[in-house]
Amino acid sequence: MPLRFFSRRTRSVPEGSVTDGSLPVRKGRRRVLRFFAILMLVLLGLVVVSTAANVLLERVERANAIPYGERVRIDQGTINVSISGDSGPMLVLLSGLGTAAPGLDFAPLVRALPGYRTVVVEGFGYGYSDTDVRPRTIENIAEELHSVLSALGIHGPYALAGHSIGGFTTLYYANKYPAEVSAVIGIDPTVPTATTARPGAPAPADAPPSGNFWERLPSTLGLVRWAAALGLLDPDGSGYTPSEITQMRMLTSWNFGNAAVTDETSRVGENAAKLQGLSYPSRIPVLMLLSQDTLNSRPEWVDLHERQLTQVTRHELVVLDGPHYLHWTQAKAMAEKIDEFLAPVAGSTDSMTAQRGGVVRAEALRLSGLRPAG
Repeated sequence: MPLRFFSRRTRSVPEGSVTDGSLPVRKGRRRVLRFFAILMLVLLGLVVVSTAANVLLERVERANAIPYGERVRIDQGTINVSISGDSGPMLVLLSGLGTAAPGLDFAPLVRALPGYRTVVVEGFGYGYSDTDVRPRTIENIAEELHSVLSALGIHGPYALAGHSIGGFTTLYYANKYPAEVSAVIGIDPTVPTATTARPGAPAPADAPPSGNFWERLPSTLGLVRWAAALGLLDPDGSGYTPSEITQMRMLTSWNFGNAAVTDETSRVGENAAKLQGLSYPSRIPVLMLLSQDTLNSRPEWVDLHERQLTQVTRHELVVLDGPHYLHWTQAKAMAEKIDEFLAPVAGSTDSMTAQRGGVVRAEALRLSGLRPAG
């Protein structure tokens, strides 16, 4: 029998063909690329849908929203103001940087101060106030605050309270309009130090407001709205009504990264540099309510505030357990201390102690301990 019948039959392989298994590898790569391409298309579709839904929902909200407070027209634009109480000492409240709805954010503290006439001024970029305005220099911010209060017929004396970066405004304002300020209350206020001024190059005071495309993008895409809807941005504590929470979520989406807040953020260094070395007028009593959480992360926090108050005849520092936004969880303790500090105490032993200053540390709603200021 011919040998060819016993030989193994083989396929002819063209010269130059690949036979090392790379064909399955190429197919695998194509599958991976196809998967990522589909994934990117799906993500792009979700972004488009989220953006469109956000735009539509915001239009509906703006058309149907019932603003709280009253809008006050001044030369530079319209500012929203929330006023509570018909009588009693006047207390003007200023929010921290980026607080979406100050009129609602301060609600627990306002409710804890029924004997006062409280005025929450929502500066440009906050709450229902205008957002496209002039540069957010400390001079402009203070002038606008004075214009709003004057338009409301509030000429002093009034106590001025500022949370966080609002401490910049209370410091500058008390020095520019000392005859109108009866007392200053700091709510874990920012101190203008070299550390505050370092981040980024200070924006020139005469420069136009900075652009805010990237800062605004998370809100434009609807990401801030969905995060707020899930409660991820809600304040701590149980001091807010469901209606207040709903409005705060809505305004967080509206105001996140707006032009005014973005420009104010970019000018923190510039404004801090202007205020470094400035102290409160000696005759104006100053109460500082400081956060234990902030003190835990910044051990020098108390000393920074004490140095700022060395020239003040009557001052006091109180440390409360809680986050930087003390009024979220410590409204009652704050109200008790504010009421105590602002009440007439002249002639008593306690008054003499208060005039020397001091640091009071409080746990929950119980105030205890007193350490003379150094």
